[in-house]
Amino acid sequence: MASRYSIHPHIWQRLYHGPLGPSVDALVALLEEQGYCPHRIAIHVRVVATLSGWLERQGDGAAGLTPEGLARYGRSRQRRGRLRQGEAVALRRLLAFLRARGVAPAAAPPPPQSALQQVAEAFERYLVRERGLARTTVQNYLPIVRQFLPEHFDQGPIRFAALTPADITRFVQRHAREGSVGRARLIVTRLRVFLRYLQLRAAIGTDLAACVPSVAPWDLADVPKSLARGAVRRVLADCNRRTPAGRRDYAILLLLARLGLRAGEVVGLTLDDLDWEAGRLHLRSKGGRREQLPLPADVGAAVAAYLQSGRPPCASRRLFLRLRAPWGGLGDASSLSTLVARRLAHAGIQAPHTGAHVFRHTLATTLLRHGASLAEIGALLRHRSPNTTALYAKVDFAALRPLALPWPGGGR
Repeated sequence: MASRYSIHPHIWQRLYHGPLGPSVDALVALLEEQGYCPHRIAIHVRVVATLSGWLERQGDGAAGLTPEGLARYGRSRQRRGRLRQGEAVALRRLLAFLRARGVAPAAAPPPPQSALQQVAEAFERYLVRERGLARTTVQNYLPIVRQFLPEHFDQGPIRFAALTPADITRFVQRHAREGSVGRARLIVTRLRVFLRYLQLRAAIGTDLAACVPSVAPWDLADVPKSLARGAVRRVLADCNRRTPAGRRDYAILLLLARLGLRAGEVVGLTLDDLDWEAGRLHLRSKGGRREQLPLPADVGAAVAAYLQSGRPPCASRRLFLRLRAPWGGLGDASSLSTLVARRLAHAGIQAPHTGAHVFRHTLATTLLRHGASLAEIGALLRHRSPNTTALYAKVDFAALRPLALPWPGGGR
């Protein structure tokens, strides 16, 4: 095994005589199962060898893996030079592994929560348990707590009863101009929800949510930003399907381009969501809804190719996995949008927006140009309101042209 990881046999044998020796084989087996390459495993083994040798010289054994002992180890390493690349991460992972096996003393209990953390956690529980929001949606509401409370109470005690309508107005006026209109609307929406929560919990006696200024609802002011004609075909052709990364990304892009899935829906897909016999795809959509979509033949073939020759074997049930160990599902919707932006850039495509949602807009725009009705597009995209789909009517220039009034003084 030592030769497999380019480690001198003398070092490998010496490992088993140190205080961490009994855990070496289990650690290597776990890293192999999680998909780490031999180079990364060798880094972990060298960290074990260095730490185990230091513990042996100190005479403490594994009991020396306390915060104080690790601080002494860190100082001794600094005297000999800085940790090499990858060793700091490997050390943290090793300590977690040893603590889970009961070899190292348990980590010190976390410090008491601050008042701000307590409020944020209580608000999160309310959104999940009482409002029934998805975890991914809840994460969009928490930043308002971490931004609003420190500005008003600084490091002092949090007294919600001291909040006034003027405080609310000044906060919105100060931050609503920092970004786009869409961001401003998110700020006021999240703030209203938080203030209603405080009133529900009797933390405030008045309806301060009614004091939150409104942002002009220009719902139909923008034209949906879509990719140019032929861009979807180019980015799909740019995926090298002879590699695991290319097979995975090709299947993801097809799901976005052919079915108009949202980024969070793709990230949340599991192996159990594929109904191969019925040719259907089960989705966990916005608001916790469960929905089904037909699985087109080309999309199914791309997913099957990834499962057969691209997806690494692991215990995770998530459909699409990270490309690097430890094997696991993609992080969140933003990670998928980053993947899409990288693929668009690699294909040389200049897009008005580079997130995953641009494929959804492109699908709707293309269908409309080929004669699909707004009702059909809304059904495919699973819009709950016809007003959402009506936004795409503005890109149907052929239908809008007869309605346009002649421009005074314009060409004939």
